[in-house]
Amino acid sequence: MISLLRTASPLQSAALHRGFAGIRAISLKLRAPLGVFMAYAWVFIASLYATSPAFSQAQANAERIRLEVIAESLEHAWALGFLPSGRFLVTERVGRLRVIEADGRVSAPLAGLPRIDVGGQGGLLDLALDSNFERNRTLFLCFTEPGGGGNSTALARAELSADERTLNSFQVIFSQQPKLPGRHHFGCRIVERSDGTLILVLGERFSRMNDAQRLDNHLGKLVRVHKDGRVPADNPFIGHAQARPEIFSFGHRNPQGATLDAQGRLWTHEHGPQGGDEINLPQPGRNYGWPVITHGEPYGGGKIGAGITHAPGLEQPVHYWTPSIAPSGMTFLTSERYGADWRGSLIVGSLKFGFLTRVVVSDTRVIREERLLQSIGQRIRDVRQGPDGLLYVLTDAPNGRLIRLNPAQLP
Repeated sequence: MISLLRTASPLQSAALHRGFAGIRAISLKLRAPLGVFMAYAWVFIASLYATSPAFSQAQANAERIRLEVIAESLEHAWALGFLPSGRFLVTERVGRLRVIEADGRVSAPLAGLPRIDVGGQGGLLDLALDSNFERNRTLFLCFTEPGGGGNSTALARAELSADERTLNSFQVIFSQQPKLPGRHHFGCRIVERSDGTLILVLGERFSRMNDAQRLDNHLGKLVRVHKDGRVPADNPFIGHAQARPEIFSFGHRNPQGATLDAQGRLWTHEHGPQGGDEINLPQPGRNYGWPVITHGEPYGGGKIGAGITHAPGLEQPVHYWTPSIAPSGMTFLTSERYGADWRGSLIVGSLKFGFLTRVVVSDTRVIREERLLQSIGQRIRDVRQGPDGLLYVLTDAPNGRLIRLNPAQLP
């Protein structure tokens, strides 16, 4: 019953709750036992879903996919990259970077990483290959950097050796300020824009949510830097007194996904508190509201601040989830490997429920979404489209997996 509630559309969910209330009232009036109430409830659910066009469509879409486990025994896998050799690069949050062969063999950890402050949500997190990787062997990593009595998110560049066993010339090019004690809300997704600059998403470290509204720190911000760490001259807060020059946008809580669409526009998502996970299209210099406005509430209920969802000068999300799905990883599907109607879909993973959601968009509007992989049994941490046009997911577990989503009928 819970899984069905999770997959219901808003209209279905409202109908379910009304139906439950009605069945419960009848059962109480008749003094029927709980088992009778549950039996009637299941009949009600079955009838609702069996006649639902959305349910029939979800079944049809689920049949488009066959799961192929490429590799297992990955300890809290976090991010995935595709090497020109046909191998995969995978980060493990516990502080390891590994190469996975096309046949699923997992390498020993690569050498050359710095000290990483592993704990809670922190560790070795995202990776991104340089757009000129085949020529320069450069990749970018973000991780929890210790120092100053605490830690913070750092962005680094390095070169992968020809034998794919070592990182050389490791250099931190950006370090979030201030460093704080804590184990939460590091953000840490990397996107290379079409102009060659890097966007790094940063959380507000949970205990410092009000700092997301201040420009004198990097908490709850998106930052933009060149590949060597220099600050682009056209960043929105260049020359503003007391503002950190790297800031691109602010008022974020804990972003966990970032990608570009076919037009080169930046899309991100972030965790809300209890409800209010968001999808945004961040624009330079804009304020995305946290914690002044939110579509969520504190853990346990109540209000955050004034308890408002809108305010002048604060951006609204393109889409939000209540209840939360705890999104992680996101990519636009640009291929037609799963059918022409899936092309252009935004694919997002869920940590909380362990599914993928296919978000159908028209330009910058979300039209609808549907849930995939609901029986995978593990948290989905990352989802990316490979060079072959197929989707790949990483699961976040002590025995995490790299999984390829094959079309049910391979072309």
